[in-house]
Amino acid sequence: MSRVGEKHRTTRETDVTVRIELDGSGVSDIDTGVGFFDHLLESLANHALFDLSVRTEGDLHIDDHHTVEDTALVLGEALDAALDDRVGITRFGQASVPMDEALAHAVVDMSGRPYAVLAIPLRNPMIGNFTTQNLPHAIESMARTSRSTVHVSADGRNDHHVAEASIKALARALRQAVAIDDRRMGVASTKGVL
Repeated sequence: MSRVGEKHRTTRETDVTVRIELDGSGVSDIDTGVGFFDHLLESLANHALFDLSVRTEGDLHIDDHHTVEDTALVLGEALDAALDDRVGITRFGQASVPMDEALAHAVVDMSGRPYAVLAIPLRNPMIGNFTTQNLPHAIESMARTSRSTVHVSADGRNDHHVAEASIKALARALRQAVAIDDRRMGVASTKGVL
């Protein structure tokens, strides 16, 4: 069974195409025009073992906000499409990832209920051409359109490390949550639906 989601979205601000394969090997082909965001998405694919292709053309002459937000929204839609009816998935996942002085924790529930609780303190306004306040916004946007509950918290002194550890922890938690549980019949809910 191939669990693949592909979504495309065009607005006056961006043109985004995302393809994700949940049972991949971590191969990525990312180009958003925002270097550090590309780096984070590559880390997400690598540590979740998702095969991920992202192409975004955005209004970077304004700033990176629309590009990051819309990419995250389409990524969430593609993830939701790849999960289909969510039958057989483990549903929950959690991970802690250190990166030098930084430590991040992520817990996810692929419940069908979108929610995000994020505590990712970043000290500087920018990392390269990436606006740091867009990191929690991107995670929240992805949680909304993937219909998942996401909690991420992190601490550290180096913004690059804090941001990257946060994404790696999220990736590892997602990898667990979307994995097929061979013992599971139907969905992981007493309601019978996610």
